[in-house]
Amino acid sequence: MKISFRVNGVEQILDVEPRRLLADVLRDECGLTGTHLGCEHGICGACTVLMDGKAVRSCLVLAVQCDGSSLRTVEGLAGPDGEPHPLQRAFSAEHALQCGFCTPGFLMAAAGALEADPAIDDDPEAIEGIVGSNICRCTGYEPIRRAIARAAKEQRYPTA
Repeated sequence: MKISFRVNGVEQILDVEPRRLLADVLRDECGLTGTHLGCEHGICGACTVLMDGKAVRSCLVLAVQCDGSSLRTVEGLAGPDGEPHPLQRAFSAEHALQCGFCTPGFLMAAAGALEADPAIDDDPEAIEGIVGSNICRCTGYEPIRRAIARAAKEQRYPTA
């Protein structure tokens, strides 16, 4: 089935089998391997991407469901000049990643939340919701909480 969508600002026109998962199409056809597959049941969150601005588990979405949509993966977080996104800087500064397997999913879930509510650093429950939506076996989650709050503050109060 022929579909088209924009991923990280680039139009993709693909011929995919209707049963193909978005995660597999992103990785195999688009070469965007930052989207990780962990559980393939929508539980771990490693495959989280933004679809029309909303965080979705790409292991649960059929690629054909994305026809006409705008997608953003972890590869699309950095600015056009390659400048890291505030979340990427904050994750590094707060040591919020260790093995890195879950990191793309956390980054994309947090990016969607920050776009929806730039004042998320004032809402610990919202940050907890983001952190609780993904599984990490390495960090103990506290550095991830700090990184999300730090990125939100950086975006709201940029230094001159």
